[in-house]
Amino acid sequence: MAKSSSVYTRIEPEVKEQAELILSRLGIPMANAIQLYLNQIVLQNGIPFEVKLPRKAPLVYSELSKEEFDAEMEKGMASMRAGRGLSSKEVREKMHRKYGI
Repeated sequence: MAKSSSVYTRIEPEVKEQAELILSRLGIPMANAIQLYLNQIVLQNGIPFEVKLPRKAPLVYSELSKEEFDAEMEKGMASMRAGRGLSSKEVREKMHRKYGI
């Protein structure tokens, strides 16, 4: 049997938990999934999937000018007045689905 080497990394607990649930359903231990990923990096000579920024990144409010900030707030108020508001739970779910956060 070939020698093995250890890899240590820090992972956000929520991401790790979600990945473990999925891998468990697939019957794949975390260590095997990581080994599969690293093997694919070697076989494909790079990351085995496209790495890019989202088409429309979330706004960073601290980087907006006062006018841009005010315009964004007005859009939100208009949306609320029109009955298109979302609960905080719906916002979190939408952000998680769209941006993984």
